[in-house]
Amino acid sequence: MPQEDVKIPQQSTAGAEPLLRVTGLVKHFPITKGMLRRQVGAVQAVDGIDLQVAPGQTLGVVGESGCGKSTMGRLITRLLEPTGGKIEFQGRDITHLSVGEMRPLRRDVQMIFQDPYSSLNPRHTIGTIVGAPFKLQKVATESGVKKEVQNLLELVGLNPEHYNRYPHEFSGGQRQRIGIARALALKPKLVVADEPVSALDVSIQAQVVNLLDDLQSELGLTYVIIAHDLSVIRHVSDRIAVMYLGKVVEVADREALYGQPMHPYTNALLSAVPVPDPKRRTARQRILLTGDVPSPINPPSGCRFHTRCWKATEVCSTQEPPLVALAAGHEVACHHPENAPETAQGKGAENGPGNGPAIGNQPTDL
Repeated sequence: MPQEDVKIPQQSTAGAEPLLRVTGLVKHFPITKGMLRRQVGAVQAVDGIDLQVAPGQTLGVVGESGCGKSTMGRLITRLLEPTGGKIEFQGRDITHLSVGEMRPLRRDVQMIFQDPYSSLNPRHTIGTIVGAPFKLQKVATESGVKKEVQNLLELVGLNPEHYNRYPHEFSGGQRQRIGIARALALKPKLVVADEPVSALDVSIQAQVVNLLDDLQSELGLTYVIIAHDLSVIRHVSDRIAVMYLGKVVEVADREALYGQPMHPYTNALLSAVPVPDPKRRTARQRILLTGDVPSPINPPSGCRFHTRCWKATEVCSTQEPPLVALAAGHEVACHHPENAPETAQGKGAENGPGNGPAIGNQPTDL
């Protein structure tokens, strides 16, 4: 890739205008029945999300399977049409832009898909796949598309001479690198990575994660990385959002979230992270959540986590907790948050009746 096109990210994003701002984002998938396809309900995949990402920053999104993470990623990139809410990119409202109106923005917003086996067309060569963005966007390059594609392959750690090979000739990790090269072809400003390493062998995951980290430093990229592996998210993220059943329940900087998680669900997730040291493993209390995740077709009233929460009280089943800042840059949606500062105790931060196991310092063991 030409040296003059390389962007060096700023050292700090504090106070910067958000590159991406999501307000009240909603996506409901209708459930129809009968010959007339009458709507009888809806799957509330994403139900009111507020997020923002600063330039050069990485936002990690974690949660159980089915919580709406991937749907949120596809909404941000406008691969899905939102039911409600607002998506702003560089201050511009892109919520309901048509396919034609979104086409110029595809240069700046790209996505890395989860499965490297199904996201690449097996009938096309690697050169055709990685070069597709140049053709679709009618972008001319000084050195030609082939040379640009070979530069991209080299950038992601592949042999440029493999230009004419097909996807079946590559391993899973190499295929994901090809997908990354395709996403970076037009030098986007925002990259949404949907479970970029979950389909890969454990020995390959670290290589791909480090590649994403290096590319961000070299090209000044902004990431939204969706994953269920808390170790991966901790390694790559500046800020982390925790989702549960279509809602964001906690947002904080990496160190604050892992050091002092405030939402009971976040504590439960962190307690499930494997600890390789047997001595440290026994010193940490494991939190076992009872019951299954409720159906997004008919989610619980009030706080959606109250059916599985050991701290739930009557107010949790009747009133939905708003996402509020209990510390600088640390937002939580909970009536009885943990590790809350003294100033938040008067806002319902105290432990309510029905408290379960006390949670100590298990995040520090990760």
